[in-house]
Amino acid sequence: MTSTAPAPVAEPTGQMPMLQVSGLNFFYGESHILRDVSLTVPRGQMVCLIGRNGVGKTTMLNNIMGLLMPRTGDIQFDGQSVLKSSPDKRARLGIGYVPQGREIIPRLTVEENLIIGQEALGDRGQKSKDVPAEIFELFPVLETMLSRMGGDLSGGQQQQLAIARALMSQPQLLVLDEPTEGIQPSIILDIEAAVRRIIDTRGISVLLVEQHLHFVRQADYYYAMQKGGIVASGSTSELSNAVIQEFLAV
Repeated sequence: MTSTAPAPVAEPTGQMPMLQVSGLNFFYGESHILRDVSLTVPRGQMVCLIGRNGVGKTTMLNNIMGLLMPRTGDIQFDGQSVLKSSPDKRARLGIGYVPQGREIIPRLTVEENLIIGQEALGDRGQKSKDVPAEIFELFPVLETMLSRMGGDLSGGQQQQLAIARALMSQPQLLVLDEPTEGIQPSIILDIEAAVRRIIDTRGISVLLVEQHLHFVRQADYYYAMQKGGIVASGSTSELSNAVIQEFLAV
């Protein structure tokens, strides 16, 4: 397959994108890691970023979250540039992040991990001492484990906890970095169903980095990365075998 620059992904008319990344360039020292990256996450849609290991996907998410600073380009969330905003400010604005490796707090209980997720609410909502029932509707297993230490959970349970913790901040955009990595197939399906449900019921936008083909196909749009740049994009309903073979580890 010959990679070419993508045509812009069509977006709902009359709506401002939830996330707009424009012309992003990032360097580690003199190494050019992200090359003029642009992508759009429409409101209430799931966009998947695909590509082989080492092409810059996680670096891209870290730039979006403010953990890394690009040399050039802009990142707009809900119509406003967040380029100069700190990671905690971006979280309080309504960007929830589940990093690769989950990063739950192992010596806190499941309930404590969930409650601490409200710290990113800022002025967008009111904190509660109790976990909303909706969280347990999405991830029933967590309700039976509230008093268990986070570090005692299985990998799949920790991933569900990490996503649920991010949802406690009532985000408008949920950013997920390879949420199915190292997880058994049955729990992958549970996570897929939960993510689709929050999109359909809450109208949350989702930006997903993923290699699992079945999960990729749950997204509305995809962008494919290669050598730090976006080289293909389109509707996942039209995701071709050629693109799958080039950009997914299947």
